[in-house]
Amino acid sequence: MRQAKGPDLFFTCLVYFILFLAAAIAIFPLFYVLAVSFSTEYEYLTRGFFVIPKQFTLDGYLYLLAHPGFTLAFRNAVIISLGGTALNIVLTSLMAYGLSKRWLKLRSTMNFIVFFTMLFSGGMIPTYLVVRSLHLLDSFWAIWLSSAIAAFNVIVMRSFFQSMPLELEESARIDGSGEWRLFLSIIVPLSMPVIATFTLFYLVSNWNTYFSAIIYLNDAKLMPLQVFLRQMLVEDDPTISNASTVLYKYTPAAKMAAIMLTALPLLIIFPFLQKYFNKGVMLGSIKG
Repeated sequence: MRQAKGPDLFFTCLVYFILFLAAAIAIFPLFYVLAVSFSTEYEYLTRGFFVIPKQFTLDGYLYLLAHPGFTLAFRNAVIISLGGTALNIVLTSLMAYGLSKRWLKLRSTMNFIVFFTMLFSGGMIPTYLVVRSLHLLDSFWAIWLSSAIAAFNVIVMRSFFQSMPLELEESARIDGSGEWRLFLSIIVPLSMPVIATFTLFYLVSNWNTYFSAIIYLNDAKLMPLQVFLRQMLVEDDPTISNASTVLYKYTPAAKMAAIMLTALPLLIIFPFLQKYFNKGVMLGSIKG
């Protein structure tokens, strides 16, 4: 392998320095949040910025894990994320597979409709009226169905399906495979990079659900984790008009612990999908 010399070496070092600086800027706030979550309130108020607490404590995490509101919100977030992501992937892959077939009637029209939704949406109020008319308010289906398919993901996945050799489909049909068997036995296994990539996209979106929840859900028992985090800030904010109705006192450690526990599932899942991430996006975009 040829070693970099002169200008090439300088450019390589510059790139690594910029990447290291960007990584440090991104990761230091996370270290600070982690440190505060294991510290006492006195240390948080007196030390300022620190990444290693002097007095290690688990009080923030123990308080949250014993808090019925947090555990309920965490459960709701898991249900919304798993159910929504499964529905997203199934509908997106099926729609993209259908639109990738050149023999499909009105294919150009349907592709244009999908693209049109990327430029103009129905709007928040019309969407709410549709959800209400379907009697889906105060149910997870309101969140799942209102964001079931992302047009961009459909277009990229459709381009990936179009890039597959026609010989595979023709061979499968000669062997007697129907459309469903062809899709499940051949297309899906070969499409795992792009499917895993969009699984991650949808999972992050569903896990971070906030706006849809406060619009479609009125029952406090159905609120997901992001709404609970917002509630933690509001209940301890003295500028809020209903501050007299504060039910809980959240310490800085409890707040930071809630942030860490909220980010933890995605931090655990991402390494397992990372190997598919770049490959899946590039396959769907370049080959299209």
